Amino acid sequence: MNITQMGVDRLRAPLDASALAKDLYLETEVVVIGSGAGGLVAAEALAKAGILTLLVEEGDWVGPQDFHMLESEAYPRLYQESASRKTADKAIKILQGKGVGGSTLVNWASCFRPPQTVLDYWRTELGITGTEALAAPLDRLEKRLNVNAWDNANANNQKLEEGCQKLGYRWGVIKRNVAGCLDLGYCGMGCPLGAKQDLARTLLPDFLAAKGKLLYRAKALKLVEKGGQIDELLAQAVEGSGLGPAQIRIKAQVYVCAAGAISGPGLMLASHLPDPHNQLGRRTFLHPVNISGAFFSEPIDAFAGAPQSRYSDHFINAAPLGFKLEVPPVHPILAATTLDGFGPEFRAKMERFNHLQVMLALHKDGFHADAPGGQVRLNDYGRPVLDYPITPTLWESFFAAYEAMGEIQFAAGAQAVLPIHEQAKTYKTMGELKTGLAGLERAPLMARLASAHVMGGCALSPRPETGVINLDGRHHQLENLWVADGSVLPTSLGVNPQMTVFALATKIADALAKELRPSV
Repeated sequence: MNITQMGVDRLRAPLDASALAKDLYLETEVVVIGSGAGGLVAAEALAKAGILTLLVEEGDWVGPQDFHMLESEAYPRLYQESASRKTADKAIKILQGKGVGGSTLVNWASCFRPPQTVLDYWRTELGITGTEALAAPLDRLEKRLNVNAWDNANANNQKLEEGCQKLGYRWGVIKRNVAGCLDLGYCGMGCPLGAKQDLARTLLPDFLAAKGKLLYRAKALKLVEKGGQIDELLAQAVEGSGLGPAQIRIKAQVYVCAAGAISGPGLMLASHLPDPHNQLGRRTFLHPVNISGAFFSEPIDAFAGAPQSRYSDHFINAAPLGFKLEVPPVHPILAATTLDGFGPEFRAKMERFNHLQVMLALHKDGFHADAPGGQVRLNDYGRPVLDYPITPTLWESFFAAYEAMGEIQFAAGAQAVLPIHEQAKTYKTMGELKTGLAGLERAPLMARLASAHVMGGCALSPRPETGVINLDGRHHQLENLWVADGSVLPTSLGVNPQMTVFALATKIADALAKELRPSV
């Protein structure tokens, strides 16, 4: 076998694995698998502690010069499975980023701290202590990423605010991690201005300056266990949309999995790692989202302006689950693949695209016996998929949200409201909407459901019987395997999770750094 062998410290610059002419063997102190909200935060903290750290990323290394505000380019390049990832029954569309920076490249820049009610639940019900330590990294990261309230709302967000004001419902202004934002509205396709403070723009330069090493376009395939520890990581170069010929072996003292809440558990399942209590991949949460459209007489142009700047948590504690209301950006392909209907009916809706306002409801899963999340498993091709049953309680919450969203849209002046459901009509009054909702079927594939927040599957827990990792982030059965991404969340949050993942990854990386460098 033709192999290039080196210590990772000899890598002088980020290495594109697709350019490898030979197989590669690397040795390092720590390897971090995945460069998203958890992985890059953890990798930077470790490198700054003087620990030789290799960051391995499946996707490409891209930046503002590569972002052209085109859905046809962005979805295949910057999203898992070309933005077509779905749950096993195809009932829920899952948007997850791919590339150096992960989903921070393509999220809508919404920044929420973890709700204290959720942290209290973790402590009292799940025995998860120490969450008060998240406050300090949250303070630092908010300052570093320029997280501030975004007062300039586009019409799409204004309608949420106006409807809530007229009805007396709680609403608020969303904080965003941007600097020099010009309200282009294309955050989900990568910011061509570099205004969004994604991790590739903010943390990656400091990681590299601290002598951290980056290997991208390299897909992790297997963690090899030997004698109760991980012995090496096997990876392969990525070329185009498939795997390239170059194979990569990485030997490290410590392995940190931060590949996301589907791919991370999938990697561990494919590696046949110890799971004596059958916890791996279980209790994976989505904040499942249902959607309501509304047509207004005036143009909304929901593709322009900050995608998210207003929210309402008025229903966050509503029975049976609670949900949070936000709006999404509305771009042609995203709208066309979400709106229901066929033929002339569908064409009529798309012809009024500029007048379409859209609202979404994020549902809190993981707090109710009938909303326990889903389970990551491997399909017949060895790829990770998420089984996520849509239970009667979830349906009840979806339909409560359809009614609440429609009420707000009508209060804001909508001419007609369209719940995004295959059997729904366009309703012109609240009475028509309530009657119409009562007749809609509650079955998978009938409602157009989505999620951009995948959490859980490698849950934090003080006991191995109820989780995969301990409260420091170390695997309960494997001493040199740690996890530092959204998969560690033991429930959903009820808010956009990026800030919580940043803070948890910092806490986990600090614990690992103290173990590896106790004198620092």
